[in-house]
Amino acid sequence: MSQPNHPDPKAVRALRRRDPVLAKAMTRMPKFPGFPLQGGEAVGSHFQALARSIIFQQLAGAAARTIYGRVNRLTPGSRFPNARQILELPEEDLRGAGLSAGKFKSLRDLAARVDAKTLSLTSISRMDDADIESALTEVHGIGPWTAQMFLLFRLGRLDVMAPGDLAIQEGLKRLDGLAERPKPKALVERAEIWRPLRSVACWTLWRLTDNVSPD
Repeated sequence: MSQPNHPDPKAVRALRRRDPVLAKAMTRMPKFPGFPLQGGEAVGSHFQALARSIIFQQLAGAAARTIYGRVNRLTPGSRFPNARQILELPEEDLRGAGLSAGKFKSLRDLAARVDAKTLSLTSISRMDDADIESALTEVHGIGPWTAQMFLLFRLGRLDVMAPGDLAIQEGLKRLDGLAERPKPKALVERAEIWRPLRSVACWTLWRLTDNVSPD
């Protein structure tokens, strides 16, 4: 796992100057920690991280962790099954671990692409953000939001914007004093001023949502 990617302090100061409203919020929020974080769930392969994202989609944390643990125990050892092992496991075993039909299809599609090297996760960190998002969203069940979270939290990219994220929308609503959450298109337009540190702005909006009580 690579070391966390931290923004250049000069770039952060420039971001603050460009958007004083965001700058004021940043002074009240925890400092952007840089990603990927070390230890815990950050450990493991890119395949494991994406598989985990698929399993956790639209599930409560406890239920998702239970299913993830069951899949993990389908092969010997403590490591999550690799792509080849996922392909070799019987469907009934994976479904029996709690995977829905959709998640089973998504996990198998991811594993097939990785095993065939049509999706090369070993070299993905050398690709630019747009190409990574395009490659990942070709996998059944991986949409733009999952790809964007992979870019930010797994690869530590500093200029990621996830306009479909409801918490980011809520954060901008609070930041700008809007009557309702902005639509994704409006959020993308508003975020242009935050380039090339849109990840830092997203982090601030997430924390703003965490720390400000709803009206």
